[in-house]
Amino acid sequence: MSPESRLRDLGLILPPPVRLPPGVVLPFAMVRVVGDRALISGHGPQGPEGSLAPPFGKVGAEVSPAQAQEAARRVALSVLGSLRRELGDLGRVAAWVRVFGMVNAAPGFTELPAVINGFSDLILEVFGPEVGAHARSAVGMAELPWSIPVEVEAEVWLRPT
Repeated sequence: MSPESRLRDLGLILPPPVRLPPGVVLPFAMVRVVGDRALISGHGPQGPEGSLAPPFGKVGAEVSPAQAQEAARRVALSVLGSLRRELGDLGRVAAWVRVFGMVNAAPGFTELPAVINGFSDLILEVFGPEVGAHARSAVGMAELPWSIPVEVEAEVWLRPT
């Protein structure tokens, strides 16, 4: 089953391009295709209209681990939206290579892998274990932009066009 079909079957809708706070300009591409690779810049959780989605704050303090895991799932949808806009079709993804998950962690919060599982689980649901399997890191950060709880960057390998 294609990733596009799987998204439909799961009832998932990809958000539009991110709407950043007023005055913010990002001087880089959200997805950069180089040869047979797509490098995906750090994405945060988005709402259906494109704005950064709450909750905001540190995981383990203002944001619960369950809320953060859901935020990581929203990050996956954001990444898939950017990939689709750049590639035209998510079926071009031959393999997920690497995922780097960052958690806005309160001091002492160590459940970082469980939070980023929200991202990984969605990728595996949409792409299946053969294409969706990836290498991964999950790290805690002192701060993330705009107090988002989770940010993820990634790399995928592309099918030839």
